[in-house]
Amino acid sequence: MHRHLAFRTCRSALAVLAMSLVSAGALSAQLLPAPKVGGQGTFDSSSHSSNPDAPTLRHRLPAVSPVPEDFASLKITPGFLLSMEVFDTPEYSLDLRVDASGNVDLPMVGNVHVADLTLVEASGKLAAALRDAKILNNPRVNLNVEEYAATEVTVLGEVHNPGRVEMLAPRHLDDVIAMAGGETEYAGKEVEIRHASGAEPRSVLIEYSRNTNSHVLSETIVRPGDTVTVRRAGIVYVLGAVNRPGGYVMQQDGELNVTQAVALAYGTTMPAAISSMRVIRKTDDGGVKEMPIDYSDMVKGKIPPLRLQAEDVVYVPVSKTKVVLGSGLLNTAVAAAVIWNR
Repeated sequence: MHRHLAFRTCRSALAVLAMSLVSAGALSAQLLPAPKVGGQGTFDSSSHSSNPDAPTLRHRLPAVSPVPEDFASLKITPGFLLSMEVFDTPEYSLDLRVDASGNVDLPMVGNVHVADLTLVEASGKLAAALRDAKILNNPRVNLNVEEYAATEVTVLGEVHNPGRVEMLAPRHLDDVIAMAGGETEYAGKEVEIRHASGAEPRSVLIEYSRNTNSHVLSETIVRPGDTVTVRRAGIVYVLGAVNRPGGYVMQQDGELNVTQAVALAYGTTMPAAISSMRVIRKTDDGGVKEMPIDYSDMVKGKIPPLRLQAEDVVYVPVSKTKVVLGSGLLNTAVAAAVIWNR
């Protein structure tokens, strides 16, 4: 009896120990280090862990790693610190810094241009330089990246997680936005990229529509050191005889028409003179122009709804009396308007 009880006690202790080991293993799996990157594009996936269940607001985004999918395509840029190893010639194993011109100073050879080359291409070029200089007969050169010139991209504006994201190589713009958590529902249809490369930083404005030419995002390249700003959609104002006057963000791909804008304002009130509605638009010279619209025919589908532009004002008068809004009065009304998110 005592032996049986001792056996059960021992078995219970072993079970508790096993559960503790499993729990410790699960915890350590959550604390694994970042994936290791080796020379010539080798990638140690044994320590790689990803979270495929990361939530997103607009749509489910794939997990995007700062390590490029094809690391062999990584191009060397100025600022890289390369570790060179020559097989069977340890005295020629050294670190090489890529200067601003894209060159490395190879002892007894001189400058060798390696910028815009992959690690494999640069290894071959350095081996050829050693061979041509008659320093080594048939050198076998291997390169590793010890330091990167710039390993981050700054993503600002209408993304879920604005800030810096790690990126070791050029990536497509849609990948970069995904790494910042994806666009918010208030993202417009313009993305500004400020490139850090070159003598003078330059900005490029990318215009796209998610519904028609979203391929622009996948064809646009962002490089380490760049700054990406996803601009907020424009605002239109619905004023006058509506149930909720104010400003409204141009969601739905940054586009909004008159009927949609009135719907966002919860429709017109009873005394509204919809036959006298107009859209007021600012002109380039600082003035305003009025565009009468036939809202009734738009609602009935007889004519297409007028597409609005950012800063347009949809004005619904309370009577058929013509009301002219000067630029001063218009600016006052717009400034006093409440901006509604929905």
